Amino acid sequence: MYRILVVDDEPMIRKGLQKLIGESDHSICHAETADNGVDALEKIAASCPDLLFTDMKMPKMDGLELCRQINERYPDLPIVVISGYGDFEYARQCMSFGVKEYLLKPVTKAAVNKAVSKLISGLESRRQAAFIPLSKTEEWLNQLQDGIWHLRPESIKTAIAGMERYCMASKLDVRMISELSQDLASKLLDRLNARQVYPFEAPQRQAKRDNAPFSSLIETAAGLMEQLRIKRKGNLKEPVEEAKVYIEKHLNRELSLEEVAEKLGLSPSYFSQLFKHMTGETFVQYRTKRRMEKAKLLLSIPHHKITDVSAEVGFADHPHFTKTFKKYNGLTPSEYRESLGIKG
Repeated sequence: MYRILVVDDEPMIRKGLQKLIGESDHSICHAETADNGVDALEKIAASCPDLLFTDMKMPKMDGLELCRQINERYPDLPIVVISGYGDFEYARQCMSFGVKEYLLKPVTKAAVNKAVSKLISGLESRRQAAFIPLSKTEEWLNQLQDGIWHLRPESIKTAIAGMERYCMASKLDVRMISELSQDLASKLLDRLNARQVYPFEAPQRQAKRDNAPFSSLIETAAGLMEQLRIKRKGNLKEPVEEAKVYIEKHLNRELSLEEVAEKLGLSPSYFSQLFKHMTGETFVQYRTKRRMEKAKLLLSIPHHKITDVSAEVGFADHPHFTKTFKKYNGLTPSEYRESLGIKG
């Protein structure tokens, strides 16, 4: 479906042309209007129409200046000029700004039909030539999702730069890139919510929109990353790495998985799965292993009593410490010390 913007300062002419365009092709889903060039540029930035029909003589910004600015900002937006001027030089100036069709007033239904049909045919050809494989969009989504989840803005910039290069090589126009950007932004939000770790909301767009090809995607990625920073309570490190640091600092007490998950701002069930996936060990297995490694280090220091070592690695029950140590090292704490030539 295609969207068309009609620009004319005369309400009756504007509405009549809007109706003619809508009747000319069933693939046109919406024909919006603007009453001058300034208004038109704002609506183009907001909604990215597929085609533009504009009058020449208008207040604030005339049609010629509008065509010039569109040619600079949106060179792929097809323009049809409708004017009461029959002067060839005026038409020539319009054509130099990329205008595709020049219709003289009063326009006829046949002329509008012909112009719309011709331009839509051109758009169809461009869209077919600019097909993007699903595998490529999946690759981009994975890169973006990974960059956001691990709070790596540079990875996101690199991914988007790669998209821009691909789109330029594929000769996608501004309209197609804008649609792709919005589609990727929507899917990215869905992907992050599908993790069922945090609820994410679509970031609000800024009032003044950037005309960069991937502006909506850039804004969405930045907004989602900021939401994630807040949910993680400012923790910018890899969640599992941060968990390891926290565990290390608290080996002297019975640290729970729920406490560490809360510290990281993650749900306990997700944190448990993530930790096992990233380390190959459960939280309890990793915590116990680190306790035993610290116990070996402390036992190698002669003046440390075994009961003190037991307490320093979080075991209030000394027999339980002895049993666990032997399970991991094949020796009891006393036997381990003897193997090091330490008595007592």
